[in-house]
Amino acid sequence: MTATRPITISEKQVSGFIKPRPKDSHKGMFGTVSVIGGSNGMVGAALLAGRAALKLGAGCVHVGLLADNAPDIDAQMPELMLNSAAEILKSCKSDVLIVGCGLGHNLAAQKLLYDALLLDVPTVLDADALHIIALRPDLRSTLHTRKTATVFTPHPGEAAHLLACSVADIQADRVEAVRKLAKKLNGSVVLKGSGSLCATRDGKLYLNTTGNPGMSSAGMGDVLSGMIAAFIAQGLTADEALLLAVHLHGAAGDALAQQQATIGMSATEVTEWARWLLNRIALK
Repeated sequence: MTATRPITISEKQVSGFIKPRPKDSHKGMFGTVSVIGGSNGMVGAALLAGRAALKLGAGCVHVGLLADNAPDIDAQMPELMLNSAAEILKSCKSDVLIVGCGLGHNLAAQKLLYDALLLDVPTVLDADALHIIALRPDLRSTLHTRKTATVFTPHPGEAAHLLACSVADIQADRVEAVRKLAKKLNGSVVLKGSGSLCATRDGKLYLNTTGNPGMSSAGMGDVLSGMIAAFIAQGLTADEALLLAVHLHGAAGDALAQQQATIGMSATEVTEWARWLLNRIALK
């Protein structure tokens, strides 16, 4: 077992990352996030990430979809700007990218991920993007040439795929696993699960103690990716954004559990509570 003990993330620590907004604010001051994903049958994943990014403070959010006959508008949140994934990358003017939410694994998805990694833009990689990287050694090489920040958000199954081992191996020594991932992928990593572990670019390890079993439902990872990207877009470093988002994401789930909503908790509800908690912390 690894001897080094991670630092526990605290609300006091992450609240220091939140800066007050000036009175003459405008949307351009809080960054543009673009989500690349949403293949056939998985459009919801990209929309969840986009909605979370907007509700956690990003100035503008674009969602680039791969699906055939993809929607032109998100009826639940028409503030999101929808387009094809290829078109958004081609004319990319984003401050942050999220790639992987419902992306799929086909050649078109692989090409989009390759193109995204060549851009000089901070990037959050989740879900299918992680599986593609595990399959493509050339993409792992590209990660080590990137000058901008990259954040990875694997759950134990994705971590096992990336490290070519079993889930049991990951869970047997999560500290060592997250450290290996950060080194192999050349970025900041959150190894999700009970007691999520974060490895930052400066080599520090952090343990998150918020969250509960009610968060074991679809879309939670998409929301977390959107939150991380939103905070980077607003000027936080990738490491600050990661720690704030991971802590706040779990705290939102805990707030829902206190309302006797553990069973049947949804990712959409977590987004709403995360926004409420963020504003509460910001006003302290």
